[in-house]
Amino acid sequence: MLRARQKIGKYRIVSRIASGPLADVYAAYDTIHKQRVALKIPRESRHTGHEEFLHEVQVAVKLKHPNILSVLNASYIDGRFVIAMELGEKSLAERQERRISTARATDLAGQALAALAHAHERKIIHCDIKPENFILFPGNQLKLADFGFAKISLRTLKASGSGTIDYIAPEQAMGRPKFQSDVFSLGLVIYRLFSGKLPDWPFEWPLKGFDRLQARVRPEIVELLKNAIQLDPAKRYPTAIEMHADFERLKSHARKQKRTRRRNGKSYAKGYGTSWRQLQWRQFQRQFKKALDTRHHCRRCEGPVSESMQACPWCGIDTPARGCESSLPSSCPRCERGVKNDWDYCPWCYGPGFVEETTREYPDKRYTARCTNTRCRGNLMPFMRYCPWCRMKVKRRWKLPGSGKQCESCRWGIAAEFWNYCAWCREPVRRE
Repeated sequence: MLRARQKIGKYRIVSRIASGPLADVYAAYDTIHKQRVALKIPRESRHTGHEEFLHEVQVAVKLKHPNILSVLNASYIDGRFVIAMELGEKSLAERQERRISTARATDLAGQALAALAHAHERKIIHCDIKPENFILFPGNQLKLADFGFAKISLRTLKASGSGTIDYIAPEQAMGRPKFQSDVFSLGLVIYRLFSGKLPDWPFEWPLKGFDRLQARVRPEIVELLKNAIQLDPAKRYPTAIEMHADFERLKSHARKQKRTRRRNGKSYAKGYGTSWRQLQWRQFQRQFKKALDTRHHCRRCEGPVSESMQACPWCGIDTPARGCESSLPSSCPRCERGVKNDWDYCPWCYGPGFVEETTREYPDKRYTARCTNTRCRGNLMPFMRYCPWCRMKVKRRWKLPGSGKQCESCRWGIAAEFWNYCAWCREPVRRE
């Protein structure tokens, strides 16, 4: 397992993105090209070599499409096989933890279909379609990743003999993948995208979450998904090419109907539908955004949060800013919050130290206090839980500028007139 700031060739590790039984994926910085990349490094195993990953690279370079993840480089570095790829913001699986509007879900579904249709046009069966293998980039661009795992997946699934594993089609679970298997898996991905639920075996209609699906999409889209999620492969779309064509035709028809309704005078005034919660968030941001640096959105309720918060002050979920892009240059592999390159420890969680990259200390206007450890006296930023220089627990009771209220449990400053929970200890806020 590589550590933050460790160097491997021209790449400097920033943080670990994901870890699996076959490979680890890291966010890294290319010191020559001056860009952030994702590094996929296979784990050494008696059962798998580098042949499967070589196959993945060879397949990926044949596919040139805006919705397919590009491989930037692949080589052996210090005895490790390293695949460098484009670095996205988060996976579709992470994005699904937050609410998604119907318009956004429709756009993402179209991009996913376009990517798989392009692969099927090149006679390539992906065999591992799932939300974790779709990566989101700025501008809500979706890209399909992880080509070339078919052999590994088939060996595992054939041995298990099960057809109930996540997004796997029944025939693929028995070791007989087809183009229709990818169609089935993507049908489940899109179904969950709209309904928020993943159906289970035996996939009998109406599936789990069907009521919400009907409420959010047109009946034609429901029929499209029914055709994709059929137990008999012969009853599904033969490839994603036909499924994508039908989906785009239905989207075009829906846009025409929407334009017709607007011409008939059924348009809505600007600002219609703004909820009281959104108005509350706007007022909170005007008052506390600068003090709290609430530039991120909660991964569940989408309320304004900062990466220093331990809990969402609106819905109470832990680490609400997980997966958000930090303004700091690196991130902690354990809690995924941002860290500065001259810090020795993560100030947000009690994790292990970092590989020393520099002895220089960088000034920062956000430093407002000092560590109480007489041997350290390092600079501290508001709401740090641990000193980034000596890892000593911060005893200071942080105040919130602009608010005189304190949490009854941890005594840190809170915006009591807005919050439902303390952002630092998750204690429910009592309003007088």
